[in-house]
Amino acid sequence: MKIESLRFGEIDFDEAKLINFPKGLPGFEDCHTFATIYPETDAPVLYYLQSVEDPAVSFPIASPDRFGLHYEFTLSDEELALIGLTSSDEASVMVLLRREGETPDAPVRAVLTAPLVINLDRRLALQKTLSQVGCDITLHAS
Repeated sequence: MKIESLRFGEIDFDEAKLINFPKGLPGFEDCHTFATIYPETDAPVLYYLQSVEDPAVSFPIASPDRFGLHYEFTLSDEELALIGLTSSDEASVMVLLRREGETPDAPVRAVLTAPLVINLDRRLALQKTLSQVGCDITLHAS
């Protein structure tokens, strides 16, 4: 399948590897289907979620492990059903990244209060907005 992207141009992508966000992402509720783009290295540090519906929408993402972070939070029964999770072992957690300014040398920050939870087997995901209640984000020294 061909995907259009303002960031990457035209991309050939295996349709079976698309990730579906049934409710979209906050602020991008019309974008449900994303391709995961990553550099061809053995251990990529940075990935991109590229919207299939909107070529202008792409988000850099990374594993929280890259920042020495460990998440502990609970998904509701509705959230578990939405992405078909039956075990935490099926879940992958990623964080969105954003640049703190318009210049290429502006610092990049992880959005820690809204991780992505992805069921890689079913290719379903959601963004979990966390509050101080019922959430533990631990910073581990590396």
